[in-house]
Amino acid sequence: MAPSAEHQSNPLLESVGVIGSGIAGLITAHTLLQDGFTSVEVLTRDKSVGGVWSQERIYPSLQTNSVHGEFRFSAMPMREPDDSAKTGGRLSGTDVHQYLDKFAQKFLKDKIRFGTEILKIRRGEQQGWDVLVRDTEVGAERTLHYARIVLCTGGSSNPRYPKLLSPADAQAAGFSGPVLHTMHFSSQIDGLLEAVKPVKSDGDADAPIIVVGGGKSALDAATYLANEGRPVTLVFETVEAFVASKFLVPAFIRKSRLMSIMGAHMELRTRLERFMHTTRLGGAFVRWLWKSIQQYALDVMSIPKDSPLRHSRSLFWDTGASDEGTPRAGYFHALVNEGKIKLAAPARAVSFGEDGHSVVLEDGRVLPAAAVVLGTGYQSTWNPILDDETVEDLGMGRHPPDSKNAYHWDYTSLANPPASPPKALWASSIYRGLVPTKTLFNRDFALNGAVLSPHHTYVSEVSAHWICAYFRRDELRLPRSEQDAREVAERHAAWVRQRYPYALRHWNESYASYIAYLSWPQFTDDLLEDLGLRSGRSGGNWLTWPFKTIDVAEIATLKEERDAKRQPTMS
Repeated sequence: MAPSAEHQSNPLLESVGVIGSGIAGLITAHTLLQDGFTSVEVLTRDKSVGGVWSQERIYPSLQTNSVHGEFRFSAMPMREPDDSAKTGGRLSGTDVHQYLDKFAQKFLKDKIRFGTEILKIRRGEQQGWDVLVRDTEVGAERTLHYARIVLCTGGSSNPRYPKLLSPADAQAAGFSGPVLHTMHFSSQIDGLLEAVKPVKSDGDADAPIIVVGGGKSALDAATYLANEGRPVTLVFETVEAFVASKFLVPAFIRKSRLMSIMGAHMELRTRLERFMHTTRLGGAFVRWLWKSIQQYALDVMSIPKDSPLRHSRSLFWDTGASDEGTPRAGYFHALVNEGKIKLAAPARAVSFGEDGHSVVLEDGRVLPAAAVVLGTGYQSTWNPILDDETVEDLGMGRHPPDSKNAYHWDYTSLANPPASPPKALWASSIYRGLVPTKTLFNRDFALNGAVLSPHHTYVSEVSAHWICAYFRRDELRLPRSEQDAREVAERHAAWVRQRYPYALRHWNESYASYIAYLSWPQFTDDLLEDLGLRSGRSGGNWLTWPFKTIDVAEIATLKEERDAKRQPTMS
């Protein structure tokens, strides 16, 4: 088949639409521009950059799980927080937003369309992509056309409401107080605080604010409200695991490959990894280590033996653990211990009460409620903007595993796993979490920001370079066929089902099309090797390499390295 006109053209001269202005969207647009793409445009419905860290979504006291050095790009340093010596450089939501805003002003000026809501993305009649958008200020709709699309919408902007607990359900049930999702917490804080009076000096209080959920957003909301003096009751079935320490964890542990080595990867490349995960002694040590870390964190935070907070997810088998740092006054666990946040757990909220002032739990209990905050997670951001035809065309839907190979990893560290819920049987067909396998060889559609990882900036930046090479048709290690690519994706899906059995229950596909999590350094090594570049960049010898600090500065020269590979060899 003769190459199409699109394939014969220069991709650098063709338009690229980047959908989303969060971490992944900003670094993707920047990398495309630095790579020589001349027509790059970022679309976002928000009024400011940052995605979940936009000005519209942050609020006082909101903290990240990251510390200084883990939330920046290689092209621009980040100012160290004023209280770094005390907190180890822990970052606030404001720190992150200000950094991303400065990055956009410096590198992406006039490249971002704010207030542009994406309604639908479809293939163009001839080639490329048509994007139907709405101006959020005036409501006018129009269609924009791009030769290529990078979808960077993430997975935290389409709220998921439990059955019978949405704001519409509250209105239908006659509930009298405010009901909101944590996505809208920042914009509705003032109204919430006005509706619910503070606890009185004698400890007497009106009906509390019920916060539903055991994830970080629910805990953050409960923490803020309690610090504002409001009565709070937190309802959850299980709460996310966390790590904590009496002292600031040194960088050679916190920022190195050590925990990724102990976390297991589907490819064990080194002797140390093979010993830890395939020998009887190594496997026993790994299981003991993670169990001890989780137990130690509970003890450090002085969590009572009978507290519902011990009804938490597994630090080893699950994803999404929180890094709480050292014990501090005014933070979630301290507030629970002080009785400023009440716990109704393990329990599941199922409906609003008939009296208009309560929430009903599955076990029959009825909790008085002046307001309800739902930290109940998110749906995929892809569903509203990609119709069924486009999803089918791209092959992006989750599906039952269809590989003829029964993949299994006989790791001693993975002995005695928890049972997998039914939803964990589903798989995704997205290669490397970056490109749908069905359209791998079209080179006109990619994803960034959908790889689950605790080091989002590093992973997104390496991914952006991979996408640039993919769009430019640079030399890139790819499967030979669509079927081979699908088999790679099936194999990873099988690994996730074995390694993180509950991951698909917690995360939607736009947030976690590929689950790297603890093994994110190995994942980025794979991407670098796809590009023909050096992996394992933190260095070290046979003894020190697990403890060498990983720093985003080590990928600062990826463009120059890729340029050098592209130059013809001189004889």
